[in-house]
Formats: sequence, structure tokens, C-alpha cells
Amino acid sequence: MSNNIILTHQEIEHKIKRIAYQIYETFVDEEEVVIAGIASNGFVFAEKVASALSSISTLKVSICEVKINKQNPQEAIQTSLTPEEYKNKGLVLVDDVLNSGTTLIYAVRHFLDVPLKKFKTAVLVDRNHKKYPVKADFKGISLSTSLLEHVQVVFNSENGDYAFLS
Repeated sequence: MSNNIILTHQEIEHKIKRIAYQIYETFVDEEEVVIAGIASNGFVFAEKVASALSSISTLKVSICEVKINKQNPQEAIQTSLTPEEYKNKGLVLVDDVLNSGTTLIYAVRHFLDVPLKKFKTAVLVDRNHKKYPVKADFKGISLSTSLLEHVQVVFNSENGDYAFLS
């Protein structure tokens, strides 16, 4: 199978900016929003969204890294911020690709233990193959793919960011 580019660097930049505006519209009445990215690519995507959000809004933007074992999501989840640091604030949980929803739903469950003002989710690519009732409130692109196909997002390569289907 050949690699098919589904998002170029410029398209990813556009999606990041659009998601940042959507987050700003949703959280415009808040003073602070926490952007929590699921470790590795979700966190890189979260940093990019947080940077775009900071450049277009007056919101105080905090970033949080969420470490989850994707092979065994029932294991304890670790975050770079303490629960006190995101308690009673708006929070957006971010990942690069929403495939079955397993990672996202376990991460959502982790944050439900702490009272939040608003809780939303954002992904760059939504694959529409959900095992769990989880949805992305903000998404860059929705793709209907076969279960045999794999979506991969590459950040910070020498060619810029891109996403491809293999």
C-alpha cells in the first residue's frame, strides 16, 4: 500500500487555527483554559493549538501532558498538572487521531474525577471507527476509512507536519 497524504503542512496549520478559534468561541467567558494533550503526538498537537489560541485570544492558556498506556488504558493515568491546577477550569482534551475512542474515553474518565467548568475534546483526524460513545467536539477532518487502513500524523519533520493514510 502506498502512503496517501491526507493533510499537508499548510492544511494542518489551517485546521489548528480553526480549532483554536472554535475553542476561543466556546471558552470566551472563561479566564483560563487548560489544553491537555495525550502523550506524544496528541501533546505536540495540543502545544500547537495552545500556541494558536494564545495568539488570537486573551485567555490564559495552560498546557498539560496526559500520559496513558494505549495498550492498557485501565492503568493509572499521569498528568503534568496536578488536579488542583485544572480544578474548576475549562479543559480541552486533545489527541491527534480518534480511532476506536479507547484512549480518549479513558482519558476523559480520568478528568471526570475533578470538577471542571467546561470539558471538550479536540482531534486532528476523526476516523469514525468508534467502540465507545465518545466524540470530538472540535475536529480537523473526518475520514471514513477501512479498519485495515492506518492514519498517521507526523509532526516536526524536516518537510513540515503532515498526515497520511497507509
